[in-house]
Amino acid sequence: MVTRGTARPKVLAIVLAGGEGKRLMPLTADRAKPAVPFGGIYRLIDFALSNVVNSGYLKIVVLTQYKSQSLDTHVTKTWRMSNLLGNYVAPVPAQQRRGKSWFEGSADAIYQSMNLIHDEKPDIVLVLGADHVYRMDFSQMVAQHIETGAGVTVAAIRQPISLADQFGVIQVADDSDTRIEEFLEKPTDPKGLADSPHEVLASMGNYVFSAETLEEAITADADLPGSKHDMGGDIVPAFVAQGGAHVYDFKGNEVPGTTERDLGYWRDVGTIDSYYEAHMDLVSVHPIFNLYNEEWPIYTDYGYHPPAKFVHGSQDRVGNAVNSAVSPGVVVSGASISGSVLSPRVRVHSFSAVSQSVLLDGVDVGRSCQIHRAIIDKNVVIPPGVSIGVNHDEDRARGFTVTDSGLVVIGKGTIIQG
Repeated sequence: MVTRGTARPKVLAIVLAGGEGKRLMPLTADRAKPAVPFGGIYRLIDFALSNVVNSGYLKIVVLTQYKSQSLDTHVTKTWRMSNLLGNYVAPVPAQQRRGKSWFEGSADAIYQSMNLIHDEKPDIVLVLGADHVYRMDFSQMVAQHIETGAGVTVAAIRQPISLADQFGVIQVADDSDTRIEEFLEKPTDPKGLADSPHEVLASMGNYVFSAETLEEAITADADLPGSKHDMGGDIVPAFVAQGGAHVYDFKGNEVPGTTERDLGYWRDVGTIDSYYEAHMDLVSVHPIFNLYNEEWPIYTDYGYHPPAKFVHGSQDRVGNAVNSAVSPGVVVSGASISGSVLSPRVRVHSFSAVSQSVLLDGVDVGRSCQIHRAIIDKNVVIPPGVSIGVNHDEDRARGFTVTDSGLVVIGKGTIIQG
């Protein structure tokens, strides 16, 4: 147990990266949700890992399970720490240490990986999701956890009360600024905050535990009949019932380099629409989420690619991009790009137009194509003259996914007929 006034606590971060991401299909047909590319050069997991590292915590394990090969490869190749100082980011697959079963929930994932905590002997354990887009200094949350003596501290972000039925909602006790009185799963009639009646506190899926307390809670839950072995659904409510759960209001988190526009930014990109909207947040003139904050960088490895190139500049054959994020290795050849994100090695050929779209690695757009409000996964080759996102009946006839909001999604490596 860490007490106030002691030296800097020893912290182990556990990143839960085993989710299937069914609502992100077809982007998760061949990869785990945390491995889904985002923002051109990143993977979703890079945001959680960058926040942990920037917070000063350099001992990190990543628990993986479903379709984890690309995720394991990315973490292993990109996230290398100094062995001399004992720092590491280690992907850890489900190992069936507690029996012949895979992870049966986020709490069970930690229970089956308890050896990692025993080996490291931390004072504090950070438990984090792997698929949100945000910046956060976890050291401030850890400091509050120690100050309050909480069993668990839950990070929460303020959301409009009208959206409460989409989140786990936290109700704070009347006699405390931080002690959680109720943890409600997607409530339809929650109370607003005392200082902001039109808002609620929604769980961000990030937790701080004292190591001993976490082990006791996870072990007790493992044998509990009827438990789904879920951190938010079972572990946190157990602490609430005992009066040992506190909330950390993300509104008070101060991150160096944050602009007034992206202060408090957090997005759960668990659906195709939210994934797309988070990309559109990046490409406005004054981005809602600023990737250019050098004081709190988002780290990744985008390989050996050369600089982006724009060629041709005569009459109606001009290679250009406006309000767009263009990655290394991209070639825009006599084409027009607007309001879009182009990942490494994308090729867009002459007389084509790409607007309000997300093109992942290696997409090749032929001549005279029209691409609008589309997400196109890796290595898709679009033949000359094809239109996508213009006529949704044609898109469906070709077998593309079309969301209710009109986004067209093309899965990895899809073969498109001209």
